Amino acid sequence: MFEERGKIRFNRRLTRDTWLMGLASPIIAKAASPGQFVMIRVSEGAHPLLRRPFSVAGVERNVVLLLYRVVGQGTAMMTEAREGGVMSVLGPLGKGFELPPVKSVPLLVAGGMGVAPLCFLAQGLKKRRVEFLMGFATAGDIPVLDHLKGPQTRVSLATDDGSRGHAGFVTDLLERYLHGRGPGRNALSLFACGPRLMLVKVAHLALKHGLHCQVSLEASMACGLGACQGCAVKASKTGGRPYYHVCADGPVFEAGQIDWDVFQGA
Repeated sequence: MFEERGKIRFNRRLTRDTWLMGLASPIIAKAASPGQFVMIRVSEGAHPLLRRPFSVAGVERNVVLLLYRVVGQGTAMMTEAREGGVMSVLGPLGKGFELPPVKSVPLLVAGGMGVAPLCFLAQGLKKRRVEFLMGFATAGDIPVLDHLKGPQTRVSLATDDGSRGHAGFVTDLLERYLHGRGPGRNALSLFACGPRLMLVKVAHLALKHGLHCQVSLEASMACGLGACQGCAVKASKTGGRPYYHVCADGPVFEAGQIDWDVFQGA
C-alpha cells in the first residue's frame, strides 16, 4: 500500500452522471492488479473528512483510471477537478481477482458501475478471448469503454428498459449464454461485479452449473483497511469464520465464501 499525490491527467464526462478520471500515480499504477481499489481524498481541505473508495478501472503506463458515478457530495466535487490538479491516492488496496486458467473462457458479468474492475480484468486478459456481459438501466447510462478492455473482448449488452441490447437484466444474458453452451466446450471462469441482487443471481447460477466464480462486492467503506469494520458481510457455513470485511478480505471473493441468503436480505 502506498500514498501518492496523483496529478490529474484528465477528468472526462462519459454519460449524464458517469466520469472517467486519470491520475498520474506511478507507484500505485505499477502495483495495482485487477479487482483492487484505491481510496481518494477528494478535497485538499478537511471536508469531506473521509476518503472515497474507487475500483481501479485500468492502468495506462503510470496513470490510474477511475470510473465513477456522481452519487453524493464527494463525487460531485470530483467532477470539478481539472487537469493539472492533485489528489491524494491511497492504494492499491484489497484482494483482487485470481486470473483464470489458460484453457478456460473468461466470462465477465457486470451491472452498472460494476464494469469498472472488470474492465481492468479484461485489459489484463488482452491476449485471450473474453466474453463480457454488461447491464445498465437505460442506453443513456452506457459509457464508451472500448479503450478500457482487451482487443479480443466481445461485449453483449442488456438494458432494463430495452433501449439497447437485450430488454431485461444482464443475468438474462448469462442464463442464455450458459443454456446455449454445448458439451465438450472449454471450461468457463465466471467473474462478476454489480448490484446486490445481480450478484445473488450470478452466484446461484454458478452453483447450478458447477462454475468457478469470483465476485467483487460493492460496499461503503470509511477506512479501506478493515479498522472501522463497517463493511462486514456474512460468511457461508464453509467460510471458516463468521464474517468477512470487504475492504481487507476482499473486495473479491470466491462465490462459495459468502452467505447469499443473508447478503440478499441485508
